[in-house]
Amino acid sequence: MTLNISPGDLRRMKQARRAAALTGAGVSAESGVPTFRGKDGLWRSFRAEDLATPEAFARDPKLVWEWYDWRRSLIAPLAPNPGHYALAQMEKIFPRFTLITQNVDGLHRAAGSTAPVEMHGNIWLTRCVREGSICENRQAPLPEIPPRCPGCGALLRPHIVWFGESLDPDVLEQAFTAAREAELFFVIGTAAAVQPAASLVGIAKEHGAMVVEVNVEETPVTHLADVSLRGPSGKILPELVNLLQSA
Repeated sequence: MTLNISPGDLRRMKQARRAAALTGAGVSAESGVPTFRGKDGLWRSFRAEDLATPEAFARDPKLVWEWYDWRRSLIAPLAPNPGHYALAQMEKIFPRFTLITQNVDGLHRAAGSTAPVEMHGNIWLTRCVREGSICENRQAPLPEIPPRCPGCGALLRPHIVWFGESLDPDVLEQAFTAAREAELFFVIGTAAAVQPAASLVGIAKEHGAMVVEVNVEETPVTHLADVSLRGPSGKILPELVNLLQSA
């Protein structure tokens, strides 16, 4: 695949000292991560919107955890794709690089990204409903459903931002700061249609960033992009990294 990037645009990318990337479901889909929303997201006649809520967990934590255990079991054997690895490599290319993701599958970390800003949480982390302590639990399937905190015995919940919940203010601030300070902002595998992630591209653009979109099709933010690269991120990003590293 030959990328359609002008010499001037490539030069501007290489000159950037502060870069950021926003990734979405399209990146994970290339590793085989299913979509758990929409018409294909039904599980035992439940929609994701019926289960990923504080109310559903309060009503039936076992049911909610059975769904998450099923999801974790589907994701567990999957591996990062070349797009994930290319994004991890960008940490070595730019003096400052912030990876912001809407995905919860943990594949960016598995590919070597050291500190991804996980806006919606991480499916491999649990949080104690009493103490608020967060710990990693990669067992799939889980030996006990619902799982309980080893410290106090209270219920554990998935460390995921559910429908009706606010995002962690610290995580939000990291994302918005990266967007405001970026000289180069990638938007990859996402339509960036869901708030607050939807605001990040516009904020980056307003603060003077060069916006590079990587997607298989046009999106609502395509009009903001200085460069639009059409195709799978797993093919485009490795080639883009090669170009950025070239003399």
